[in-house]
Amino acid sequence: MSAAVQQIPVQSSPTKSQLAVAYSVCRAVTRSAAKNFYYAFLVLPAPKRRALYAIYAYMRRCDDLADDVSLTAHERRQKLGAWVEAFHATQAGQPTDDPVLLALTDALRSYQIPVVLLDQLAYGTAMDIEESDPRPADPSSASPVERAPVGMAPPTVCYRSFDELYLYCYRVASVVGLVCIRIFGYRDPAAEPLAERCGLAFQLTNILRDVKEDAAMGRVYLPQEDLTRFDIAASELRAGKDLERIRPLLAREAERAREFYRAADQLLPLIDEDSQPALWVLVTIYRRLLEKIARGGFDVFHGKISLTVREKLVILGKGFLKRLS
Repeated sequence: MSAAVQQIPVQSSPTKSQLAVAYSVCRAVTRSAAKNFYYAFLVLPAPKRRALYAIYAYMRRCDDLADDVSLTAHERRQKLGAWVEAFHATQAGQPTDDPVLLALTDALRSYQIPVVLLDQLAYGTAMDIEESDPRPADPSSASPVERAPVGMAPPTVCYRSFDELYLYCYRVASVVGLVCIRIFGYRDPAAEPLAERCGLAFQLTNILRDVKEDAAMGRVYLPQEDLTRFDIAASELRAGKDLERIRPLLAREAERAREFYRAADQLLPLIDEDSQPALWVLVTIYRRLLEKIARGGFDVFHGKISLTVREKLVILGKGFLKRLS
């Protein structure tokens, strides 16, 4: 998928000091929440780095609104809708005092990023907002093992097939890749489908890492067709008691992610040279996270698996060397 470039409407320009403060806020958001992206951003030239801070801060706000468990599903949709409307208003030239929108508008204008991509991202996070009466993706698949204890509803299988999951991953991750390459810089249109596939790889890695956490929140992102193939009930992913039964399912998803990671090797030479080290750092961190999960026998049920700060710093150091060479 790709999107035609839309012109950002001309609007009153903020002062340099206003923009500096706005980008500083976005940097703080990214540093505190983007545990993997932040390291890759450090290797970029400062203007590109600031633009990505703004993009991430917008994404973070969308995610936080969609995941706010203190609100009802209806309230979350309303707040997310209001946030997107505020974003559209700034693109239409209306002034804003929101630092994230202020920086985002500057970044979109500077790098000619299509507004529709940011909309797609918001639509993706909205897909995470559960209905007030969530039900399994395939009610006929519910079995006695799915019956949860009193007061605890069984997890909902969000997607029936990988094709349905693909759309979700496209909106919340591939779109990020399409935004990133516009900031990185590229000339060959072949970069776009490759960036889309990289985003899929990253999101599948996140889904694997967060299987237990997501199931505890009532969501199972692994498609029903795969659960059925391996005879796994959604409730088993919340308990994680029989890893031997679950491991083949997770190994299948890991292999699928590896297939998508191959796109990164083709994408790397297509983006501007000053951004190649950043993409290399990002891909390397996520690839090693996937392999760390695999080396641990896919035991994602006893603590969250991640690279250590030292492991990330080693990768970052190699990225800086690539930038200097």
